[in-house]
Amino acid sequence: MRFRGNTPFASAVGLVLALLCAVEAAKVNKHKPWIETTYHGIVTENDDKVLLDPPLIALDKDAPLRYAESFEVTLTEEGEICGFRIHGQNVPFEAVVLDKSTGEGVIRAKDKLDCELQKEHTFTIQAYDCGEGPDGANMKKSHKATVHIQVNDINEYSPVFKEKSYKATVIEGKKYDSILKVEAVDADCSFQFSQICNYEIVTPDVPFTIDKDGFIKNSEKLSYGKERMYKLTVTAYDCGKNRASEDVLVKISVKPTCKPSWQGFNKRIEYEPGTGSLALFPSIHLETCDEPITSIKASIELETNHIGKGCDRDTYSEKSLHKLCGATSGTVELLPAPSSSANWTVGLPTDNGHDSDQVFEFNGTQAIKVPEGMVSTSLKEPFTISVWMRHGPGAHEKETILCNSDKTEMNRHHYSLYVHNCRLILLLRQDPSEAENYKPAEFHWKLDQACDKEWHHYVLNVEFPTVSLFVDGTTFEPFLVTEDYPLHSSKISTQLTIGACWQDNSGHDNDTETVTEPTSGGNARMAQFFRGNLAGLMIRSGKLENKKVIDCLYTCKEGLDVQLPEEVSSAVKVEFNPNQSSLTVEGDDIDAFDKVMQHISYLNSRQFPTPGIRHLRISTNVKCFNEESCVTVPDAEGYVMVLQPEEPKISLSGIDHFARSAAEFESQEGVTLFPELRIVSTITREVEADAESEATEGADDDPTVQETVVSEEIMHNLDTCEVSVVGDELDGEHESLEVDMAQLQQHGLEMSSSNLGLVITGVNTMANYEQVLHLIHYKNWHTEALFDRKFKLVCSELNGRYISNDFKVEVNVIHTASPAEHANNAMVQPNFINPIHHASVDLSGHNLVNAHQASVVPSAATIVIVVCVSFLVFMIILGVFRIRAAHQRTMGDQENGKENEMDWDDSALTITVNPMETYEDQHSSEEEEEEEEESEDGEEEDDITSAESESSEDDEGGEPEDQQGANRQQQLEWDDSTLTY
Repeated sequence: MRFRGNTPFASAVGLVLALLCAVEAAKVNKHKPWIETTYHGIVTENDDKVLLDPPLIALDKDAPLRYAESFEVTLTEEGEICGFRIHGQNVPFEAVVLDKSTGEGVIRAKDKLDCELQKEHTFTIQAYDCGEGPDGANMKKSHKATVHIQVNDINEYSPVFKEKSYKATVIEGKKYDSILKVEAVDADCSFQFSQICNYEIVTPDVPFTIDKDGFIKNSEKLSYGKERMYKLTVTAYDCGKNRASEDVLVKISVKPTCKPSWQGFNKRIEYEPGTGSLALFPSIHLETCDEPITSIKASIELETNHIGKGCDRDTYSEKSLHKLCGATSGTVELLPAPSSSANWTVGLPTDNGHDSDQVFEFNGTQAIKVPEGMVSTSLKEPFTISVWMRHGPGAHEKETILCNSDKTEMNRHHYSLYVHNCRLILLLRQDPSEAENYKPAEFHWKLDQACDKEWHHYVLNVEFPTVSLFVDGTTFEPFLVTEDYPLHSSKISTQLTIGACWQDNSGHDNDTETVTEPTSGGNARMAQFFRGNLAGLMIRSGKLENKKVIDCLYTCKEGLDVQLPEEVSSAVKVEFNPNQSSLTVEGDDIDAFDKVMQHISYLNSRQFPTPGIRHLRISTNVKCFNEESCVTVPDAEGYVMVLQPEEPKISLSGIDHFARSAAEFESQEGVTLFPELRIVSTITREVEADAESEATEGADDDPTVQETVVSEEIMHNLDTCEVSVVGDELDGEHESLEVDMAQLQQHGLEMSSSNLGLVITGVNTMANYEQVLHLIHYKNWHTEALFDRKFKLVCSELNGRYISNDFKVEVNVIHTASPAEHANNAMVQPNFINPIHHASVDLSGHNLVNAHQASVVPSAATIVIVVCVSFLVFMIILGVFRIRAAHQRTMGDQENGKENEMDWDDSALTITVNPMETYEDQHSSEEEEEEEEESEDGEEEDDITSAESESSEDDEGGEPEDQQGANRQQQLEWDDSTLTY
């Protein structure tokens, strides 16, 4: 078949044939799709569209054949990309083909993105064409391209401050570069929106500014008086101009200008006696105002100069204190407290401002003479002089403390102790000897203590030719010793004086009175008067070599103390002065220094301390790195108030009235005065009342009363008990008071006696004093004219600070008589015969003989019966007599005379029984007694009271010593040793 080339049919057939040939030639998918190797994208959080650079486009060289079609293998006339695949774990993106023919696609987020969780994402992507067949078995895929996508932030978060509030403290008058910093944060992920670009103080009109970094400073100097605290509201902005969700409060406190000082120091500190150690500064702190400190030194001073002799000490007598400290023998007290046995200090002025601490004042016109025989110490042997002295600068004249000089004529000074120009000088002239050579005569010590107006304790140990001086326990050597010839031999007696030197040119008799310097003319009997205060002047045989004894004599009972904590003991140094009235603390660590100061305490070991104020002062010196004082710390001053101790009440009790036979008074043992003496000391204190007791109180009681007074027995020492005679003085020829000296020495006590009584001294317990007082006997060798004797006992503690009651004892003498004397007694005292006779049992069967022959002691039962029945009958008769006196007023004078006869006089009691008395008289008397007993029941109490009242009226004007007469008849001991049954 032939076709013509230019016909239409021929052309169409040719085209079809060409296409068929081309298809057959290209049955295989030869080319892969092609994409870029790297893509960069940007997506905004909370959006899903990603902007890629370059755009996502895939190309395939097989297009437009069917093998370049999509995965659905659709036949088109144009070539297409079927899809993109993303590789990676948890990639929150997907790739989508927008135009298959051009191969254009996009990447978009599957869910909302959060920049704060992840700011960048990286993954790979491939493009796919369409393979042969509907299953795409022959599809081609491109290479893997890397995609970097950055998530852009949006300003979704506001700034938040790190703290809920801010606080700061500033010092007034100071301008700060920065007081404090506030800081806010933003949770946005981008730099722009996460940064705080600005802070702002919202509160208007405050003298503060804040910069972009949050630093607050004051724009002017602040004043504590104007405003003590500022409250500011501050906000923040991020760089996206978002304001903080919540503003913050800033508090700025203004303190006064910082002044270095001690903080937490209480000016008044109360000390209760008996509570032991008391912390003085438990909360103290040294404020240094942040200065760089290298060392601190503080001195704490406790001022006690106004208490006693420089501080609180036991106020026992100086002799007792020497014994307590171990100096027991040969001590003579030259300035004792005035008493009946030591009266030469009576006229000397005392410093009454001290609590029973015997301090004598010498004003330059007064001195005393010590009685002869008081000082038996031989000055040739070692001896000791000790004294308390307070002395000021004074004049440029000799001021004598102690002087022993010629009593008449020559006025030579044998030995003396005096002050001259702040020097203490001891003059000691030796007695005549074979060798008339120069010997040491004057010993000079130059002492600041002699003129500082403070109390000091001086002890001079003299062991010729050397003398040792201790001042407050510290040894001082003499700076000058002068020599002189011994004194010439003389028979002139010497006079020992205190406060001046005796220079007698008048020949007057010696006395023991205080001597005052003459104001004009005449021969001066005294010279070189002392001006100052003295106490405790003693001379003792032998030396006080034991340093502990010397320290004991002046050591204070109060002072400062400190218990160093272990953790700071090595960092801080503490030093005390000898009497612990001051201490020094040194260190370089403020915290350790504060801890030591907080452990400083006050201690008073006395049972009854002297009440009053003790001033405190803290002086501080602080140094900085330049080794100079950089901080000035003012002194801190306060005081310790020692409260009044609960004063003890010393009570003496026992038998205060009894009778003894004359034979006992004349016996070798005598009569025991205080056989049943009891010494008790009590204190009264106020305690809070119990709730139950308050509830039971009556409605009329004061509801404001919350305290109850209770009495409590305590134990303490005594230092003196004095037994004195009431009435006439003791006649040494026929009466005396005696005590067992062995018991006294065993208890370390001493006794001195005179015609006024006896005094027992020494510090000892109340129980030991009881034992000694039980052994005091009264003896009288001539009792014919003696009917009674009265004595008074008084005990005291702390040199008379606490004194007992006056315990008075009356002792009656029972006289015996001959038969003739019995008759006389019966005639003179008929009122006593009948009551006694009626009160006794029937004695008709007994033979009464001469009382002098009675030597048999009756049984105790007999004595009790006789005493009780006699007293009962006496009271009955006295009651009847008072009734009769009331009804017979017309016979008042006569009855009054009878009343006087009815007064009981047991001072010379004699019991006389008439054996010749008839039974009828007895019987009639008994009937009368029965009648009297019938009228007794309703009036017995009143009669007894009246009897006591009348008996008290007959006492000597109702004097206090006779107030015990009301109980006299109950305590009267019946002595019927003269009766014979």
